[in-house]
Amino acid sequence: MLTDTIYEDDRWEQADLEALAETAARATLTHLGLDPEGFEIALLACDDARIAELNADFRDKPTPTNVLSWPSEERGAEEDGDTPELPEGSDGVFAEEDGDTPELPEGSDGVFAEELGDIAIAWETCAREAEEAGKPLAHHLTHLIIHATLHLLGYDHIRDKDATLMEGIETEILGKMGIPDPYSEHSAD
Repeated sequence: MLTDTIYEDDRWEQADLEALAETAARATLTHLGLDPEGFEIALLACDDARIAELNADFRDKPTPTNVLSWPSEERGAEEDGDTPELPEGSDGVFAEEDGDTPELPEGSDGVFAEELGDIAIAWETCAREAEEAGKPLAHHLTHLIIHATLHLLGYDHIRDKDATLMEGIETEILGKMGIPDPYSEHSAD
């Protein structure tokens, strides 16, 4: 599986987060021409209290947020609006520097995925945002996982042109999935 989900809050299981995250992350990588089989993302399904701790620790913002992401490596574009340097992807086979294949654990097929990074997502904030926007929770969660996956790949929205690029990609991916544009004023997922 592309995503490895850790549940700290059982409410996430009712939202079928694991399946939604897998589908959203796969759609994102595929849209960008990357083979999802070559990558792995760790996903923490938590509550507002836990994400507020993480937000305080990593961003000096001691408040809940919907989603946070930590890329395994810095890939951001230098110029505003440029595409980040995307990973080439794992070739799927692990070998040591001398070319020898190491002893693998029993039951292993020798295939290893490149870790893109970690995502944390908060139940209360996501559920509240979806309700306030009149969107199905599944649509909102799919958008947030796509958004976070793009962050893991080096996309950002701090600079104007970067935001336009990132939002455009999110909208294209969501459109392919039959989910309305979340940035449209009149969007009602």
